[in-house]
Amino acid sequence: MEKLFSYGTLRSKQIQMQLFNKILTGTPDQLFAYKLKSLQIEEEFGMADYVVAVPSADSSDPIHGIAFNISTTDLAKVDIFESNAYKRVQVTLKSGTVAWVYIEN
Repeated sequence: MEKLFSYGTLRSKQIQMQLFNKILTGTPDQLFAYKLKSLQIEEEFGMADYVVAVPSADSSDPIHGIAFNISTTDLAKVDIFESNAYKRVQVTLKSGTVAWVYIEN
């Protein structure tokens, strides 16, 4: 089992059902030294607004999110789901949990 820190779309139960056919379990957590930046991604019917984590010069900047428990198979599905504007990296969250997170590519 892996940990995936989500601060955006993947927290939606509707998206989880579409992507995994189940609701993920997780716990609230925080990622420090990153901040959120607006991002526009071209989708099938036009541009859509999202956010992406980017490194911050201030190590106390937090991003609030959820650390989900996720299988390696489901993690591979997320790799396909996320656009090439994102890349997956491992981070240590406030709780001390090591998790994957998608940041700006």
